[in-house]
Order: sequence, then structure tokens, then C-alpha cells
Amino acid sequence: MTFLPHPDTEHITLANVLTALGDETRLAIIGHLARNEENAMTCGQFLDLGSKTSLSYHLAKLREAGVVHVRPEGTKRFVTLRRVDLDARFPGFLDTIIATTRHLPFACRDGNVLTNAQLAEVGTS
Repeated sequence: MTFLPHPDTEHITLANVLTALGDETRLAIIGHLARNEENAMTCGQFLDLGSKTSLSYHLAKLREAGVVHVRPEGTKRFVTLRRVDLDARFPGFLDTIIATTRHLPFACRDGNVLTNAQLAEVGTS
């Protein structure tokens, strides 16, 4: 089984979290995870955000900063927000960040990423 290192809660630093969140793709990933927080997302569900190589890089940055947890299972990687850990370290911070991602053009329906145009169509049907 593959082991992916994650920082312990007490080792999550604001500087590392802010650095990791200083990229629009990573913010879109956070927004996508927040909208689907009840389910772990697979890396393949983010493919509209970039190439596999690019996503792997962005997810690693988020994992290393302590923003997400990545659980390998076979050939898949399941990604979740580390909400409890982030709320313990920086109360209210994650909710503020999530609120800023609402303008980004990504959401999920049946595991598929939707653009703002598709979201508008869904809202009118």
C-alpha cells in the first residue's frame, strides 16, 4: 500500500496553507471539494481543471500544506478537505476561503465538473 505523508494537525502552518491556496486551480479544487464534502472525490473528477500531471502537482501542494487528505486505494486517490484539522488550527478560516471560491466556474453533478454556463442551464430547468 502506498503511504502519502500528511502534516499532523499541530504542524499545519498558516504560511503553508496560504501559499498552497495562492493558486486559482487549487482554490477551484477546494471549492469543488467543499460543494461535495459528504463524499471523497477521486482525482479523475478534477480533470476539467487540468492535466493529470498538473492535478497531481496541485493536489500534492494542498496535501503537503495540510489542506486536503489524500487516501490511496488501489489505483485511485480519494481526496477530502481536512476541515476538522483546519478549523481546529484556524477557526473560521476555511469557511472564508470557501466563500471566495463561489465565483469560480466549477461545481459537481453526478461526479462531473460543470461550467458556469452549464450551471445556469441547470438553474433554469
